Amino acid sequence: MKKVITISIKDIVKIYKPVVPSTHKGQQGHALIVGGSYGKIGAIALSSKACLKAGAGLVSVFIPKCGYTILQTINPEVMAVTDVKNDYLSEIQFDLLPQAIGIGPGMGQERSTKKGFYKFLKANKAPLVLDADALNILSQHKEWFSLLQPGSILTPHPKELERLTGNTGTEDEKREAAMEMALKHKIIIVLKGAPTYITDGEDIYKNTTGNAALATAGSGDVLTGIITSLLAQSYSPLQAAILGVYIHGLTADIALPETGHQAFIASDIITYLGKAYLAIEQQKDQVSNSM
Repeated sequence: MKKVITISIKDIVKIYKPVVPSTHKGQQGHALIVGGSYGKIGAIALSSKACLKAGAGLVSVFIPKCGYTILQTINPEVMAVTDVKNDYLSEIQFDLLPQAIGIGPGMGQERSTKKGFYKFLKANKAPLVLDADALNILSQHKEWFSLLQPGSILTPHPKELERLTGNTGTEDEKREAAMEMALKHKIIIVLKGAPTYITDGEDIYKNTTGNAALATAGSGDVLTGIITSLLAQSYSPLQAAILGVYIHGLTADIALPETGHQAFIASDIITYLGKAYLAIEQQKDQVSNSM
């Protein structure tokens, strides 16, 4: 097992790119979030709002028709494109040209959804973040790994990781299996947990932010939105994964004195994203002033 690299604020400051004063929304990246099904539109609502709040200039969603009114009402800044089906996804086709795509939150595993997902993977050329049901479907069809773009980011929780790798051993063995999978398929894997690890197959990084407040429904959907947003803003896949996980955890650290563990929910991660960015910018300024 390779030595674990601990992510420090100094590492984050090196990765983080402040917004250029003269920028406009077209230069901040267009991200697309794909997913949702009847009863699980909230996952896409959280993911797409997080994507916006993490800095993407434009955010679109591709959802079943049943989610249209919900998304347009909850997130008026988000553009919506709908599938031909009402309750679930079937044909994941669109005329958009996003800089990054996040797929899986709330997507479900209907037969038509699986077929649509396969066709999407065959056609897709955009940087990709896969989460939730996208991972569950992929674990049932491991031959589809060959369809993933190099640098694709997978964000499994422990059970999803077991399904993907087939490894149910010790934590070290699971991380080793994730590294082997990442190296074999040239992808990035975010091993969500306490703590969260990120690997590109060559190295493995340990996140240092976050606390038990993040153990709440929708937390992973928000992380997908954040990482997709960073990808759309031209961060490399590894940078987007490391920075996204760090910021995600930092929101909980900042919020904890005000919310406690129990009252912190996934939408609070989105609420505290601004303060997390400001904390990183403050550290960046301090480093610059000390040079």
